[in-house]
Formats: sequence, structure tokens, C-alpha cells
Amino acid sequence: MATELEDLYERDFYAWTRRQAKALRALAKTRPNVPVDWRHLIDEVEDLGRSELRAVESFLVTILEHLLKLACSPAVEPRRGWKLTVGRTRRELADRLTPTLRRRLRRDLPRHYARTRRRTAMILRLHGEAEAASRLPEACPWTLEQILDPEFFPEPEEGGDGD
Repeated sequence: MATELEDLYERDFYAWTRRQAKALRALAKTRPNVPVDWRHLIDEVEDLGRSELRAVESFLVTILEHLLKLACSPAVEPRRGWKLTVGRTRRELADRLTPTLRRRLRRDLPRHYARTRRRTAMILRLHGEAEAASRLPEACPWTLEQILDPEFFPEPEEGGDGD
């Protein structure tokens, strides 16, 4: 029978790394007489969790960028590629998303959206699509559930041609 920690490891790796780092810190304070490099061990466990967080944040940003292009760009030719990228990235994100990371993405969605909006506007302008860049919504127009939904794709804004 799996212990609670083994279950947490399987169900929510990010939360597991945070809990283990906290437990290691508490153990290190007792100064056990064992040859363990506590500081670096704790740093490594924390880094495992941060790496998972960075990965899911990166997937979210990629999805947001391509959804914004689909919603606002008048370009016709790259649309299929944008949709394929969204689909592939959603699958990769779903494979790594845990309950704790989902809550974190939901909480931080406005910050990630603002950063992605700025980057997408720059990309659109570089491709001669200043009008599309100006149509990017100030606030994220989608919920996290829509962003993660494999069936959801935004309709092109007025001025965009679409598929």
C-alpha cells in the first residue's frame, strides 16, 4: 500500500518537492551526525520543483501566444501550424499539470498573459501586422479551462481572415 508521500509524489510532484524540501530543512536543523550535504540536497530538491513549474509556465505562454495570433492575426498560411502547436503544447502541459501547478497557473495567469501579450505584439509588428498587434486584448480573454481545453480555439477578430 502506498504511503501518503508516495501518493503525493505520483499525484503532485511539485507539491511533493516542496514538502520534501521543508522536511529536509527541519531535519538539517537537528544536526544529525550523518555525511549529508544538507544545503545542496535541499537546493536540488527545490530545483526539481522549480523546473516543473518553469516547464508548465513555458507551455502556458506558448499556448497563449498562439491563441492570440489565432484570434488577432489576419495571416492565413501559418494558422494550421499555430493550431498544431497549441494542440501539441496542450498535451505536453496536461502530462505535467498537477493540482498545485494548476492553482499556480490560475493565480498567475494575468502576469503570464501580460508578458505574453507584449511578446506577441512585438512578433506581430515584426511581421508587419501592427493592426493585429493593436487588437490584442489588454486582459486575458480566456479562462484557464478554455486555454487547456483541447477543443477550444478562438474565433478570429474582425479584420482577421481565419481558416
